[in-house]
Amino acid sequence: QFLLYKYKMKQPILKADMLKIIGRKYEGRFPEILKKAAERIEIVFGVDVQEIDSTRQQYDLISKLRLPNNGRVRAGRGLPKTALLMNILGMIFMKGNCAPEEDIWIFLSMMRIYPGRKHFIYGEPRKLITKDLVRLEYLEYRQVANSDPPRHEFLGGPKALVETTKTTVLQFLSKVSEAFPAYYEEVLREEGARAQARG
Repeated sequence: QFLLYKYKMKQPILKADMLKIIGRKYEGRFPEILKKAAERIEIVFGVDVQEIDSTRQQYDLISKLRLPNNGRVRAGRGLPKTALLMNILGMIFMKGNCAPEEDIWIFLSMMRIYPGRKHFIYGEPRKLITKDLVRLEYLEYRQVANSDPPRHEFLGGPKALVETTKTTVLQFLSKVSEAFPAYYEEVLREEGARAQARG
């Protein structure tokens, strides 16, 4: 929470400040504690904890993709949106580089992210996904040809394809699946059921 607070407030993250929080009793375990915190932050927010000044022992949270404002998407304070984008790109890659919008929303609903419902990290997800990330060219959102009623699908945008690889995205997803195995087992079950229904 401390690291995220500092990130959100755009304040430097110093080892000395972190040691005050963990206390003298656990000072010897600082590297282990920082590693665990970094792993969780990476999975939930899609950012890496990196030491940026070894003299001052200063750290920063660095977005896995070059989203504006270090993953925040919009200027100002806030939490990074990179993990959401990495999850969506993972679904797109697993679906053969093009994912139906309804599959994306089913997948995101398992993360308790719903269209039209404000999320405490991502804000209004429909706008973020279909407008902001499309405008920034990390996603493409297009109508399926000859669909009646109109249906839409997502593809990786040009910036996503330049800034990351399918391997990197799938490695990220594997870390998430290790951290939340029940969630991913449910995703796989539903994907299998949908594949059988399609024939």
